[in-house]
Amino acid sequence: MSRTNFDQLLEAGCHFGHLKRKWNPAMAPYIFMEKNGIHIIDLHKTVVKIDEAAEALKNIAKSGRKILFVATKKQAKPVIAEKATAINMPYVIERWPGGMLTNFATIRKAVKKMANIDKLTADGTFANLSKREALQVSRQRAKLEKNLGSVADLTRLPAAVFVVDVLKEQIAVREANRLGIPVFGIVDTNSDPSNVDFVIPANDDANKSVEVILDACCAAIAEGLEERKAERIDAEAAAEKQEKAPKQSARVEEEEAEEAEAPAKE
Repeated sequence: MSRTNFDQLLEAGCHFGHLKRKWNPAMAPYIFMEKNGIHIIDLHKTVVKIDEAAEALKNIAKSGRKILFVATKKQAKPVIAEKATAINMPYVIERWPGGMLTNFATIRKAVKKMANIDKLTADGTFANLSKREALQVSRQRAKLEKNLGSVADLTRLPAAVFVVDVLKEQIAVREANRLGIPVFGIVDTNSDPSNVDFVIPANDDANKSVEVILDACCAAIAEGLEERKAERIDAEAAAEKQEKAPKQSARVEEEEAEEAEAPAKE
């Protein structure tokens, strides 16, 4: 069963593309028609593409790897922050830090700097600083939190990048392409889908459109995480059972030996 349907996507306005003069010819396979100078996206294809992307995302989450969500456009920021936080995945909604992926070690150093400032606060060192120094450190901490706070738990490169508006986030897409990291993207009629591994043709400007697609994809990720958790519990139970088995076997052998010795004593 599909995770979305035609009517649901239609109601969310996922079918509205850009003006014909702004289109990217590479998006032609996903365009149904032109109406009043605006391209209309084929939602039947969008339903299929959402299912393909959701299944792939589910498998990534099930393997225990992270998916980085990226959306710096105003209308998509709150949706991404809410959905990614709910499934405990990292996200970028402020300016994309250049080298976020290709220079990951430097980004990690900046995150560690934020952790060090927190440590200074915790051990009382921060209180001994002058007002000017304390203000500078506080400002630095606030800036780091704003830009990198949502990726603080990303200790290694993500297994995939999910992008809203691949045209606006082309630097993130290029970095992911360069490192061979799969890109999942909501691609509108003005964008180039050739650099996206999992294309979701849809309106990337409307809040409702982005939300309905993210709901489906994040639900799949949540399923993957639950399945991983269930498998871990089963594995632990099996290991515990296996550990108990030799002890039970030894106990049975002891009892059998005692029963064999009893008639001999009589």
